[in-house]
Order: sequence, then C-alpha cells, then structure tokens
Amino acid sequence: MPSTLTFLGQWSEEVWSLIAKGSEMINLVQKDRLAILSSLVLITVLAWAYMFHMAWEMVGKGMDIDFACLCHWEPVDLAHMFVMWSMMMVAMMIPSATPMIIIFATVNRQRSNKQGPFIPTWVFVLGYLIVWTVYSALATMVQWGLHTAALLTYALVITSPLLGASLLVAAGVFQWTPFREACMTRCRSPFGFIMTEWREGHRGALIMGLKHGLYCVGCCWMLMVLSFVLGVMNMLWMAVLTAFMVLEKAIDNRWISRVAGMILVVWGLSVVAGVFSKFRI
Repeated sequence: MPSTLTFLGQWSEEVWSLIAKGSEMINLVQKDRLAILSSLVLITVLAWAYMFHMAWEMVGKGMDIDFACLCHWEPVDLAHMFVMWSMMMVAMMIPSATPMIIIFATVNRQRSNKQGPFIPTWVFVLGYLIVWTVYSALATMVQWGLHTAALLTYALVITSPLLGASLLVAAGVFQWTPFREACMTRCRSPFGFIMTEWREGHRGALIMGLKHGLYCVGCCWMLMVLSFVLGVMNMLWMAVLTAFMVLEKAIDNRWISRVAGMILVVWGLSVVAGVFSKFRI
C-alpha cells in the first residue's frame, strides 16, 4: 500500500509538472505573439508615416521638389529614391506577411522547447527584408531609366499613355499566369510552407524567410510596377493595393486575382482606345 501511494504521488507530481510546463509554454507563445505583432505594427506605422511625409513634401514643393526635377540624378538622389522604395515595400508588404511571421514564431517557440535552440524571429524576417531590398534597388533603377528618358512627371507618373496602358494590360494578364498562382498558393498557406520548408538553425530560418519573401514578391511585383502608372507617391493607390494584397492572401479564392486581372486589362485597353480615338478624322 505505501508503494502504491508513493507511485501515485510521483505520478501526480509528474502530471502537475507537465501541466506547469504546458502552461509556461502557452504563456511564452502568447508573449512572443504580442511582442512580434506590436513590433510589426510599429514598423508598419512608421513606414507609412515616412511615406505620408514624403507625399506631403511633394505636394508642398510641387515642381521645385529636388529629387524629382533634376535633369541628371546624383548618387544622393538614387539613394533617396532607394530609401523611398524600401520604405514603401515595408509599408505595403508587412501587413500581408504578418500571419506567416506569427506562425513561424509560434512553431519556432514550440520546437525550441523540445528539439533545439530558440531562433530569434528577426532572422526569419531578415530574409524578407533582403528580398524587398533587392526589389527596391531594381525599382529604383527602373525609375532612374524612366527619368532619364523623360518618361516621368514631377509627380512620378509615366507620361506616355500607351506605356501606362501596356503596363496595365501586362499586370492584368500576369494575374492569370500559372507562375503567379503557384506563388500565391504558397503565400496563402503558411502552415503548408512551414511543414514542407522548415529548416533548423539561424541559417535555415534565413533561407525560409528568403524563400517565402520571394513567393510574396512573385505574387505582387507586377502590381507594384503599376505605381509608375498611378503615381509612385499616390497614397490612395498604396492603401488600395495593400488592402487588396491582404485580402487576396487571406481568402483562398483564385477568382479574386482573376477578376482583378480582367479589370486591369479592360482598364488598359480603354486607355489605348482613348488614345487612338483622338487620331480619328
């Protein structure tokens, strides 16, 4: 009888120990989520505040704005525009990437309690930032080329209606491509990505961030190019596009993308029709 009581006492201690560990893990996961979500919200707000500040400067200075009206860009102007594109990518992409980041942090915390060291979430996020930075550099060079060719207004809008229409049609067609659908499938399924692409260690977390960042940019790069059509600093366009990207990834329905694609194609063709109608005799 004493041995039975001793066994029961040890068993109950183990059970309570497991419950305590489980409760501690839940608390850690909740704290991680709160800290990461708060950080992402703060970064997003700061990025949007920076973009609003730049847009306000453009409105206030008009044709006198330095970086838009120079006939020849200096290195400082390139750096200025690169920072602008980088901040724009952060402001527009973090909201749609937040679910994936939170899920990574949750799984990472749970695995670290059983199988290995804890990997800071910023290592995973760094992968995103690298991809966004590369895209920002490319977008800056495209803007420099358009500026050199005198195809941009001081408001950073393409001056050629036919070029703008071509970009609208191209973006609309891109919405229907298998490549984009494959990227969007990955973006819509964070758990699926975690299950198939998980890698251990700091290097593994960075590679995961790079891969998922590439999928995200693969979905949205052509829509971002439309900023040259509607205005790189058009804050309304930025807000609409950000909301669309969040909606598109949150709802697993490919017709959202395809309907948007059809709208863009019709929009582009209507611009072309409007241009050619002016030449009718």
